Amino acid sequence: MEIELKYRVDDRNKSEEIWHDDYLASIEEEDSRNKVKMQSLYFDTEDFDLVKNDIALRVRYEGESKVVLTLKWNGRAEEGLHRREEINIPVSGFEAGKAPNLDIFLETEMGKDLLEIVKDKPLIKIMEANFLRRRFRVDTGDCICEVALDAGDIKTPKGDEPICELEIELFSGKEDDVFYIGSRLEERYELRKDNQSKFARGLKLLGII
Repeated sequence: MEIELKYRVDDRNKSEEIWHDDYLASIEEEDSRNKVKMQSLYFDTEDFDLVKNDIALRVRYEGESKVVLTLKWNGRAEEGLHRREEINIPVSGFEAGKAPNLDIFLETEMGKDLLEIVKDKPLIKIMEANFLRRRFRVDTGDCICEVALDAGDIKTPKGDEPICELEIELFSGKEDDVFYIGSRLEERYELRKDNQSKFARGLKLLGII
């Protein structure tokens, strides 16, 4: 289960201020800060069979060499807090831009359902998200989270949209602890809780939702 609190950031100057925030610096884990370029490609059938079943299939390229295949389902969001089931599988030697072979998920129950939904239909890229992620871990003593600032854009055949957002992902602890961190930043930087993921925003551009 992935649990994260998401905020829309109005401008990139605020992102810079959050990156250097004194409170976050006081609870930051040493040597956890880094930056990585990411490209996320989302695939579905021409009939959007995965979207109709509340499934997202993503290939993410992280930096120069890391590639991760991700399956997400049963997503829900309330007050900016996103919960979803998720499977992540790192792969190597993966051809750039290529649709994934779904057999890689066969060892999971969800993977079997996925194959039944797609059947023999070809997968096509329906959107992509390109962004720079700046991130670090924080430890309040009650929870461990990753704080991530993303800046880039979502691209679809029917239009593009900029990305400027803050995510606080819970690694261990309680959901209330995530809200505690978020509330301090929300008040200081006048942030807006966001119930839409990058994928959902892309679907909105496509006119699917």
